[in-house]
Amino acid sequence: MHTVPDGVEVVASRERARHLDSPPLLVLDAVAGFLDAHGIGSGPLAWQRIGDGHSNITYLIQRGGDCVVLRRGPRPPLPKSTHDMVREARTQKILGEHGVPVPEIVAVCEDESLLGVPFYLMSRLDGTVITDTIPPHLSSAEQRRATSEAVVDTLVALHGIDVTGGELASLGFPEGYLRRQVDRFRGLWEVNTTRSLPAVERIGDWLGRNLPTSQAASVVHGDYRMGNLMFAPQAPARVLAILDWEMATLGDPLADLGYLTATYSEAGSPATPLELTRVTRSPGYLTQRRLAERYQSRTGLDLTPLPWYQTLALWKAAIFCEAIYTHWQRGERPHDNTFGPSLETGVPRLLERAGRYAGLTATTRR
Repeated sequence: MHTVPDGVEVVASRERARHLDSPPLLVLDAVAGFLDAHGIGSGPLAWQRIGDGHSNITYLIQRGGDCVVLRRGPRPPLPKSTHDMVREARTQKILGEHGVPVPEIVAVCEDESLLGVPFYLMSRLDGTVITDTIPPHLSSAEQRRATSEAVVDTLVALHGIDVTGGELASLGFPEGYLRRQVDRFRGLWEVNTTRSLPAVERIGDWLGRNLPTSQAASVVHGDYRMGNLMFAPQAPARVLAILDWEMATLGDPLADLGYLTATYSEAGSPATPLELTRVTRSPGYLTQRRLAERYQSRTGLDLTPLPWYQTLALWKAAIFCEAIYTHWQRGERPHDNTFGPSLETGVPRLLERAGRYAGLTATTRR
């Protein structure tokens, strides 16, 4: 934990922040004042950046004997309807009341004068997020399989919640969800790129012409993957919490399954920028096909159109990653020496794999 931070990312005071060319992500006296207002801890702050997010930012904050997690969006200006931390916190509150495993929301700050954007505080959970390393307590062949099964079963439970009434119904409009997804991301490409990748339009056209009929309406997480799950710190494998609800809405549940399977790492598959939990390449974890079969056996949904949803997932991911690449090119990610530059070839690789799911060829030809 850092106790005397200073610099571009974190500064001690708002006075110091006013003299920087780029606004800091964390201003300690502002956060301390917010904690005081909510009776959280006392004395100096210690902080640590956590998570693997490339847009929203999460910090572990310790003050005295209290620990909370602060989550905020990136530096402004923010694209319309993105990085809405107030909505994300509200979504988690509602889902928590329906038994979905989520961290408790401690406080929400809508006052942008503190950090430049809204933020919220949530409880700190004692658990494990699996990315590049297999936790020792989940390393046996039995627990590797159980980990994969828990990923699927948690998604099945989320999709099984009745979203037709109460506050849950206010989270989105399931009707027309797939069409809106295609139209929205097609529009985002033009404003987020400086280069020509014809595959984007070609795949977008294919998606629009081949829209499947949604079989159900459910909560859709929007970024459902192993790296956004926190597991219990001891065996057996059990999901303590689903994290990162920024893109959650109501829609077609197969959108989550398409994203999960299309971005899931397995032995022999080519790497992409979305390979964020590499451990599942190791023996013992379920394959993409086994994940889908387990989901189908528990929901009864027809997975014949799953390749369409997998195509949508990677096409959207390419457009999202292109925005990050453009920001990096413009010098707006000055400390990013790896992920941003990797997207020069990473985005075409995502499009190439999306094209394979769609049955298209030569999709990345410029």
